[in-house]
This record gives sequence, C-alpha cells and structure tokens, in this order.
Amino acid sequence: MVNIMETVIETNSLTKSYHRKNVVEDLDLSVPEGSIYGFLGPNGAGKSTTMKMLLGLAKPTRGNVRLLGKTMDDRNRLSLLRDTGSLIESPAYYGHLSGRDNLLLIASLKQTPEKQVDDVLRIVRLSDQQQKKVSHYSLGMKQRLGLAAALLGYPSLLLLDEPTNGLDPAGIQEMRELICTLPQKFGMTILISSHLLAEIDQMVTHVGIIDKGILVFQDRLDILHEYSRTGIRLHTTDNETACRLLAQNGMPVLRKEGCLYLDTRKDSDVLRMGHLLYNMNIGVLRIEEKQASLEDIFLSFTGAD
Repeated sequence: MVNIMETVIETNSLTKSYHRKNVVEDLDLSVPEGSIYGFLGPNGAGKSTTMKMLLGLAKPTRGNVRLLGKTMDDRNRLSLLRDTGSLIESPAYYGHLSGRDNLLLIASLKQTPEKQVDDVLRIVRLSDQQQKKVSHYSLGMKQRLGLAAALLGYPSLLLLDEPTNGLDPAGIQEMRELICTLPQKFGMTILISSHLLAEIDQMVTHVGIIDKGILVFQDRLDILHEYSRTGIRLHTTDNETACRLLAQNGMPVLRKEGCLYLDTRKDSDVLRMGHLLYNMNIGVLRIEEKQASLEDIFLSFTGAD
C-alpha cells in the first residue's frame, strides 16, 4: 500500500530567469507519493520550464529540487532520472524506424528487458502498429509512443506535459483511463500538465495552479472544488417583481440573462424564497442548482479572460 504522506517532488524557492525576467518565481511544489498531481496554468505560465528544471534540462537560477527524497545535483541527477519517466513537449523519434525499434533503442539505453517493450506497447494500445515507421504515425500515435517510452522501466515518478495533445475524444478517454490506473498498478506518482481542465478534473487527486510563474494554489482537488460556490438559478412568471420582492426581504439575488440568481447554499433560504413567491402568486417555472466549474475556479485564480 502506497504511503501518500511521503513527498516525491519538492521544490524550494525554485526560480528561473531569462534576460533578467523571472519565468518561474519562488516555486514551492509538493507532490505526494502515489498522487496524480495536475499542474495547471495559462500558456506561458511556466509549466514546461518547471518540468524541465525538475528533469535537470534547465538549470534553476536559484532554489533547489528534491526528487524521490533526494536533492538533485550534478552527481545524482542521472541516478534519479533512471527512476523517472517523462513526456515533455513533442516526443523526438527516428522517423525511419518502426515504433518498436524506437522503443528497443530506448530500452537498451535504460537497460530494461526487451519484454517490457511488448508490455508498454500493449498498455498504450500500439501493438498492432508497432512495425509501422514512426514517420507514418499520426500525432496521437506519437503521443502514445512517447508515453510507452516513458513507461519503460516502470519508473516511480512520471512527468507528462500535455499527454493528450493530438488525440481524438476516444483517444483522450483511453489516455485518461490509462493514467488513472498507473499509481495503483505500478506504484507510480504522476505530475501532469494540461490545458484541458475538464480532463484534469477527472484524473487528478491534487492540483497546483501557476500564473505568471507564481504558484497561486496548491492542495487536494476536493479542496479546490470548495472554492466552487453553489447558488440557485430560477425563472418565474414575473422575474422583475420576484427580484424586487426577494431583495426587499434581504435575500442575495441578482437578475441577469432572463433569470434570477440566488447567491445561497442553504436549504432554509430556498424554502423561504418559495414561500415568499407563493404568497405573492408568482409561479416558479424552472429552478436549478448552479456550481462553478473547474474552469471558472481556474479563471478566478489566474484572472484570465
């Protein structure tokens, strides 16, 4: 059983500057063991730069990175990366070789048995396409081959940068289901960045939101959803009179888009609203509970349009 109290990725004041401008600033990530951590942010927020620093592909301007309980430095970087799989930006391959031959080359570099090539091809559902040249692969197939390469050696830590890029809806669902099985099946911890917020919402256990290089939120997914304020939307036979009546009785109501919005989550308020409208002979035609989506919450943190 995985002990989720342990931290697999931890950064301390991680900062990266280009031309005296901070792209990532004082980032303190904390990724629990066995979690699927969604790393969210607008384009240019610093997600890819952060992941490159975690892999030692970009040198931090200041701060440090701890992977798998060890502070990364020049002496132990390679040993730590042997237990880390990654799919960052667009995967690079030998286009004239088949998907299987590409994986065999990577397996030899990782010193993993050839049998794992068959296993990961089956996991990402490329077994039937393994002999095809990669130059003839679709973008989605290349993404799946990149994930297969990252899975070789069954690393403890997996870093995925936009893994559903180029996939059709069915492929996105397959990738999501696959990623969700990895922590339990192989004991992996996964850090995944994506702009598909609805997909992240169905995959992750923890969330970090970065904006302009600064971490603006970090916690469990259920804590993030607590920022979603529940309200009531209703349509009546006389919205104008209903809005005035509710406001006069101290109820937080807003009229817009042909409906009334009651800013409350209390059953007692809904019951009181019904009595008030009934006593004024105002009929309720439609009523529904409204809750902010993950996209709404994300935009509130980043201030994006």
